[in-house]
Amino acid sequence: MDRVLIALVPAVAVATWAFGPLVLAQCAVALLAGVASDILCQTLRKRPVRPFADRSTPVTCLLIAVGIPPLAPLWIVAVAVGIAIVLAKELYGGLGRNVFNPAMAGYAAVLVAYPQALAYIDATTGATALDALRFRGGATVPDIASGPAFGVVGGAGFELVNAAALLGGVYLLCIRVVHWRIPVAVLLGIGLPAAVFYDSGSSASLGSPIFHWFAGASMLAAFFIATDPVTAPQRAGHQWLFGLGIGAVVFLIRATGSYPDGVAFAVLLGNLAAHVLDRLSDR
Repeated sequence: MDRVLIALVPAVAVATWAFGPLVLAQCAVALLAGVASDILCQTLRKRPVRPFADRSTPVTCLLIAVGIPPLAPLWIVAVAVGIAIVLAKELYGGLGRNVFNPAMAGYAAVLVAYPQALAYIDATTGATALDALRFRGGATVPDIASGPAFGVVGGAGFELVNAAALLGGVYLLCIRVVHWRIPVAVLLGIGLPAAVFYDSGSSASLGSPIFHWFAGASMLAAFFIATDPVTAPQRAGHQWLFGLGIGAVVFLIRATGSYPDGVAFAVLLGNLAAHVLDRLSDR
């Protein structure tokens, strides 16, 4: 977990540069909420009070902080972390026993519970590239690609964060903290349907594979979220199915859903599938 935290530094730093110092404020609030949640759970379970002892809590906190829009009320970050640590992790017995990825459980909970607050943030900060692509009416991709939401290959700002997350992910691969199968499968799950439905930019085009890889939270999902060893399957074949399924659901939600990005929901569904796959392999 210490190495995962090191690998997250580039993404957090680039997000701060791209979206402003409020990202650091969210990180600070998330970490404080994580400490409070750890202390609460350890006290209630009558265990030694050692917040951040296993380092999984700060990883969860930073993933939530980077995922929530920078102008969101800070209490939403704290609520998301509390749900992630108390309900999605400790209620199941703590590290190694949780069924769902805690960061995605906390993020999905506030996304569903406080849609008006998050919709207000979207209206304030402007549409992201995924928003613009999903709700563009009859405009072609070239028509909207010149807007401020778009960068060179992906979303403005988001493409840089994804590049930084890719850098951190490659570091994790090189030191063998994560295996290459799940990240590759997630990116293929996003990229293959994007390639099928990409027609070089007509009004029906859903965006190129490269665009989808460098928009939203694609690289964070591939290298830092889907690879969580507790909530991912263990067998090689199952990891391919798991990653491909997550990537495909991410693309499906981006293309047809009400939410511009579907990483949290895709990962949570993948966690359910992982549990089923592990049970089948035990028989």
